[in-house]
Amino acid sequence: MIVQKYLVSQGICSRREAEAFLRAGLILVNGKKARPGVPLNKTDLVTLDPSIERQLQTKQTIAIYKPRGVVCSIGSDEGLTIQHIFPKYKHLNIVGRLDKDSEGLLLLSNDGLVTKAVTGEEHQVEKEYIVEVQEKINEQRISQLAKPMKLKVGTTKPAEVELINSHCFRIILQEGKNRQIRRMCGKIHLTVVALKRIRIGKIELGDMKPRDTRKLTSEEVSGLKTI
Repeated sequence: MIVQKYLVSQGICSRREAEAFLRAGLILVNGKKARPGVPLNKTDLVTLDPSIERQLQTKQTIAIYKPRGVVCSIGSDEGLTIQHIFPKYKHLNIVGRLDKDSEGLLLLSNDGLVTKAVTGEEHQVEKEYIVEVQEKINEQRISQLAKPMKLKVGTTKPAEVELINSHCFRIILQEGKNRQIRRMCGKIHLTVVALKRIRIGKIELGDMKPRDTRKLTSEEVSGLKTI
């Protein structure tokens, strides 16, 4: 295992951060400055410069309730953005996306491992949504959403779907293709009138209201990284 992969596997930092630390000479292997790509064996001792600990302590992950009509883009000309309504968190990255017409739970973070866990190609973090549609629905009709679908943005993974009432259902995904739920509904001729994300992994929207924020605990952050 190379040193960058070891640091990621130990939940210390992201691969990009590890490479930056290595280039800066802040990672030691057996007391000597290591370089990117150095292979490790079981007896090697990896130590971190104290400045890394200080940098890692500045990391934060914030849960926000994104209101409907707000854009998850920087410098967008479509109207209000996340940076406009949460200016004190403009230094954090948006983890995943919710389209302008959707609302609910969104994460902001400067922790690369959180971003990788939630949005990386191999992520398995569940995302749960409540969807309201214009047409009348039943179990049989929405069961089509649980099966893989061929969309313009790619083939979807199987999903969990549960009927709530004749115009509303719950869906759980382990992916996040562009406007995926709206595209899936369109495939079976359903018109989405409201879409709310209520959970990411074990992080729940709960009783948060639009524009509410809260800082995730260290346990919640660790939980995201280990899913």
